[in-house]
Amino acid sequence: MKGAKVAFVCQDCGYESPRWMGKCPACNSWNSFAEERRPDARATRPTRGRASGGARWGVASAASAPVPIGQVSAGEEIRLSTGIGEFDRVLGGGLVAGSVVLIGGDPGIGKSTILLQAAHNVAASRGTVLYVTGEESVEQVSLRAARLGMAGASDSLMVLAQTDVAVVVETILALDPSLVVIDSIQTMEDASLDSSPGSIGQVRECTGRLMRAAKEEGIPVFLVGHVTKSGAIAGPKALEHVVDTVLYFEGDGSHAHRIVRAVKNRYGSTNEVGIFAMTDRGLAEVENPSEALLSERPGGAAGSVVVASMEGTRPLLVEVQALVARSVTGTPRRTTTGVDYNRTAIIIAVLDRRAGFAIGTEDIYVNVAGGVTLTEPAADLGIAAAIVSSFRNVPAALKTVVFGEVGLAGELRAVGQAEMRVSEARRLGFRRCVLPSHNLKNMTRQQLKGSGVEVVGASTLRDALEAVFMVVDS
Repeated sequence: MKGAKVAFVCQDCGYESPRWMGKCPACNSWNSFAEERRPDARATRPTRGRASGGARWGVASAASAPVPIGQVSAGEEIRLSTGIGEFDRVLGGGLVAGSVVLIGGDPGIGKSTILLQAAHNVAASRGTVLYVTGEESVEQVSLRAARLGMAGASDSLMVLAQTDVAVVVETILALDPSLVVIDSIQTMEDASLDSSPGSIGQVRECTGRLMRAAKEEGIPVFLVGHVTKSGAIAGPKALEHVVDTVLYFEGDGSHAHRIVRAVKNRYGSTNEVGIFAMTDRGLAEVENPSEALLSERPGGAAGSVVVASMEGTRPLLVEVQALVARSVTGTPRRTTTGVDYNRTAIIIAVLDRRAGFAIGTEDIYVNVAGGVTLTEPAADLGIAAAIVSSFRNVPAALKTVVFGEVGLAGELRAVGQAEMRVSEARRLGFRRCVLPSHNLKNMTRQQLKGSGVEVVGASTLRDALEAVFMVVDS
């Protein structure tokens, strides 16, 4: 290829090298470099003073002049509903025209299922929808639609089995659909590149062409992305920076619940989540997730504590379980599911050193029931209380909810949105709430009186544990 640039690119992280390397210095993966040939950037660089397209979707040309931000009319974004309330919540209220949404998750977790459901709903309400499949045949997609109860699907839902991105873009321009789904971006290929589909160069170029078509025509596009062994979306990390929204599917086959989490959203809040249940008719919305997650909680069991967590703007009550057992080896085991391992190790050290519980030589297992992942520090008190409950074989006080961040000095630190957490506990019938004393000071008397929940403040971890178990045997 004349004027082509040869580079070796890591297929895991996108690191480039002028020569082949056995081990990537960026992500430490072995034998991940592949040769890629690209056109010389100088040959494809646009001439000065000309806009390289994009005038219809807001890219400034070289002749445009800067304007004061106060004189710019923001306007109101028109949202396209997917017909799935929990999905719209994660997207920030629906899809914005011209937005590109990247959704990733483990194989078989439900990415294609929820997108086919959304495509069916949009086709029924807004007209033509294009579903591009590069991994399955048209017949296979039709069989899945039948299993999901879409036997009488509208003729507006168009299915295309194609991997050539040029053909896909031409079809988009010809149909002018209300929504486009690409399943998946790793199967798309650009014939002008020598590399194979799924490589860093192919993913980057195909995404760029689809994004240009989306912005120019004002059509929202869903891109399904494969994930690596570490759980990250395969392809260059820059891919997540280019798209407008990045969604992750969480959960596994052993749990019925699936969680869609927004980690980036240019048109809405981040860290928002939508909770679904996998059924034989596809993914169903969970309208009351706190109640669903606590429905199987055993009553009066040691090692089980309810934590008031915040997922985006939504309060969520989840069950944290812990099991403390005598270690039979010289090195005690620490196993966590749904909580950060390093954070749990810190809490164990604080319990051992500051609170007086000799658990440093015990095997400790911590789990969040229902397949939920807790990332905020407000879950610290719940983890500590569950460990102590199992260690002393004493159940937590009946109908008690806890939350708070644990410091290295054994203090209990305040967390955000305490009022919403207490209100969620009251709604589900809990009668006591143990929280940091600083949060209690900031709550007004009217809020305390109207909550209907006994609110107990604690300044130290030791005081909080005494409130959780009423009496702690030291």
